Amino acid sequence: MVAIGTPGSSSAKRVMLLGSGELGKEVAIELQRLGCEVIAVDRYAHAPAMQVAHKSHVINMLDEEALYELIRVESPDLVVPEIEAIATESLLKVEQEGTKVVPTARAANLTMNRRGIRELVASELGIRTSPYRFVKTHHELEQAATDLGLPCVVKPVMSSSGKGQSTIRQRTDILQSWNYALEGTRGGADSLIVEGFVNFDYEITLLTVRHVDGVSFCEPIGHRQEGGDYRESWQPQPMDEGVLIECQSIATQVSDALGGFGIFGMEFFIQGETVYFSEVSPRPHDTGLVTLISQNLSEFQLHVRAILGLPVPYIQQYGPSASCPVLVSGESKAVEFVDVDRALREPQTDVRLFGKPEVSGSRRMGVVVTQRDTVDEAREAASRLAACVSVEPSSEVSRI
Repeated sequence: MVAIGTPGSSSAKRVMLLGSGELGKEVAIELQRLGCEVIAVDRYAHAPAMQVAHKSHVINMLDEEALYELIRVESPDLVVPEIEAIATESLLKVEQEGTKVVPTARAANLTMNRRGIRELVASELGIRTSPYRFVKTHHELEQAATDLGLPCVVKPVMSSSGKGQSTIRQRTDILQSWNYALEGTRGGADSLIVEGFVNFDYEITLLTVRHVDGVSFCEPIGHRQEGGDYRESWQPQPMDEGVLIECQSIATQVSDALGGFGIFGMEFFIQGETVYFSEVSPRPHDTGLVTLISQNLSEFQLHVRAILGLPVPYIQQYGPSASCPVLVSGESKAVEFVDVDRALREPQTDVRLFGKPEVSGSRRMGVVVTQRDTVDEAREAASRLAACVSVEPSSEVSRI
């Protein structure tokens, strides 16, 4: 039996979100729909989830002592990491003291560092991945590029939203990739990962839900990335049934090894009938924003049900759907969007503006999700309508 109390009372089910961006905001909303009290935490004020949470805090989540003290003082029933840049040592400590961390502190610790998850998957579980090397110096990067061959991909072992990721296509790119990876590194990580290039046919996210009744899967999500950050996603990705079954088997192995309940965003490269494991996020995935329109239960609803110990009896995919982010570049603390009405005039279309308080450089500020008769039609509509949502010129920003 699962008991959920009343927010603000002694019976409240109190959930602390570590990371309060657009994905955390949707999680907060779903938690509140089930009567939970939400505490949103992030490194900056007025983050999207803070705008809907019962309570919020601004701290440096990479500060182990500050994070531990905040969790100790608030004493939540659940701690839910929603980003990578967290002092996971604090999570391990509070879990040992009896606070439940989603899915587990060990899972958060392993997956927030590419070294940990790659060694678990490739070395311990023996699952196929792209060839890789870990490097700590520019010279080691040069040697890794020689050993793995060009092109190869360079990533910080700790980063978020593709920051610091680049492709070395020729030797003259090495220094630029080295500097860019260091700029994108979070959490004081002291190494980079270099991956041999996989000439894949397509890549997918397989949303995998561990819940009280077992493991469930959403239909595979295809996606396109630029610079390590997603630019569009669609569901379902057409694929061979045998290949999908292999992906599901690998996802089950990896999620079982990580443990706990919740949604896991498993990423795979598919080359013919060969499957390569890429990465896993033990939380809702940005490519999964498409599930806001494509399923009876979005990835956020699934995550919340799972972490609260509630059942997930059936996941229904409604039909071909797509998502495309609204990207903005420039400098502004008062971005104003116009022409949202133009996008919403089309049926089977929704727009979510995240409410991020400012943009500096380039930032994902919203998303358009669509459902159509075919995947191609859904992708075309999402891309076209996302471009339709424009920014007021006075905001001193522009669309990308």
